Amino acid sequence: MITDVINTYSKRLMGFIRKRVTNEADAEDILQDVFYQFIGNTQPIEQLTAWLFTVTRNKITDRQRKRKPDLLEDVYTEADDEAGFDWTNLFFDESNNPETDYLRNLFWEALHDALNELPQAQRDVFILNEIEGIPFKTLSEQTGDSINTLLSRKRYAVLHLRERLSSLRNELLYT
Repeated sequence: MITDVINTYSKRLMGFIRKRVTNEADAEDILQDVFYQFIGNTQPIEQLTAWLFTVTRNKITDRQRKRKPDLLEDVYTEADDEAGFDWTNLFFDESNNPETDYLRNLFWEALHDALNELPQAQRDVFILNEIEGIPFKTLSEQTGDSINTLLSRKRYAVLHLRERLSSLRNELLYT
């Protein structure tokens, strides 16, 4: 019976998942989780199709909620294997090296300029969450915006900052 259900519903469920998840590996993991839950279920299931799609929808939602938001580390830790340049080296170098101080200042100036290019809502959520450490739940309560809206704003900010800081990095490495 279990094999029949898996064979009958695998393609339909996978199609359903793929429309809602961009990563193929995540889609396969979700499908596998659904069937694990089906196999481990001890309660009778009256509407099998509805049950499977409900569990699938819930697994997709759970996966999206667990997705980590972009962090500032994601902005400046794009070390190039060839060049070996990593922004984080600037923050943990405690020597009083004038070159390191200069690069650190360049980074902060570039970050400041890039932040000022963002729409205020994106800039604010990035600064409050990433730099000041205020959790999204607290920000949501303070602003009245949903956590998903705040996450989206921060994501756009991170993408912009990553692009701008990679430009600075490339200038330093290749000019």
